[in-house]
Amino acid sequence: MLNIQSKLPGVSTTIFSVMSKLAAEHNAINLSQGFPDYACDPALTELVSKAMKDGFNQYAPMPGNNLLKETIAKKVENLYHIKYNPDTEITVTAGGTQAIFTALAAIINPGDEVIIFEPAYDSYAPTIKLLGGLVKTYELAPPDYGIDWDMVKKLFTSSTRMIILNSPQNPTGSILSEDDMRSLIKLINGTDILILSDEVYEHLIYDGQKHQSVMLFPELRERSFVVASFGKLLHATGWKLGYCLAPELLTKEFRKVHQFNVFSVNSPMQEAIANYLKESKHYTGITQFFQDKRDYFRRLIADTRLELLPCNGSYFQCVSYSNISDEKDTDFSMRLIKDFGVATIPVSAFYQKSTDHKIIRFCFAKENTTLALAAEKLKNV
Repeated sequence: MLNIQSKLPGVSTTIFSVMSKLAAEHNAINLSQGFPDYACDPALTELVSKAMKDGFNQYAPMPGNNLLKETIAKKVENLYHIKYNPDTEITVTAGGTQAIFTALAAIINPGDEVIIFEPAYDSYAPTIKLLGGLVKTYELAPPDYGIDWDMVKKLFTSSTRMIILNSPQNPTGSILSEDDMRSLIKLINGTDILILSDEVYEHLIYDGQKHQSVMLFPELRERSFVVASFGKLLHATGWKLGYCLAPELLTKEFRKVHQFNVFSVNSPMQEAIANYLKESKHYTGITQFFQDKRDYFRRLIADTRLELLPCNGSYFQCVSYSNISDEKDTDFSMRLIKDFGVATIPVSAFYQKSTDHKIIRFCFAKENTTLALAAEKLKNV
């Protein structure tokens, strides 16, 4: 028997895989994992095919396809009026999660502390622990999942190395305000604390509200890794393509890890996306596309016994079932699959302490017919 000491002894299969597997076993409608059930633009897949035929089948440059990096730089400048140098400050990655892992690996040493806000995307804490870092948690609470920055300040120690932000937030759909960003600036002024800003849902923000990217604030931008995703933008999550924006000093450290992690990313898809975004302002219409889906799903859920929580961004809708059952959210979610044929995610899975507020999360990045059928089933709960 081999004696192997696990570096992540408390980690098992993710809740997303568990729920998707159960959904398949019980032929349930899968509103759990965050991926669309509709196709991306056929023009984009045609461009991938063209790129393959044109010979983009070998290694791309380590930092990314040059045309794609230039396209990203133009997109950022158009949206935020900020200039990033495509040669020294933009790196194409194998999805947002790889970018998050690489940014952490480039900076975190054993004993370094990283502050995260829970419920949190499930890759943050395990990656920090894998690197020997210490997770410092600030727990957000429903219904608005707001942040008391004076309480965040109490988490600071001489070992605090980084803060991870996620706005719009997965799983809650909450967003950071300009006041939040100003408060954060005051907290980290005069420190060496870095920011990892997970902005993969940057275009999915609703009701005319503005995405408060760290890129808009010079005091934050100069110390931030910004992570974005083409999967969310282009309805192509399976392509696993994203990118990281950071000042040259941070990008140098990022690329030191990136080159030995994945080295380079899918070549024909990089070329295709570059040409697609060069000719299309796809991202200018995606906000309304998803707001329409959010509004439609919320109207459907309003006819059930589930209680809607605010959703200001992302493609996730959280609901409370506390007026229906006292079950743990994991048990309630299992019952929804087995008895009612709808798969969801229990929000306690996004807390390290499995904090249970009787909240579950639905993904509404689905065909309207899928959402309608799911809602009909949920009316029976």
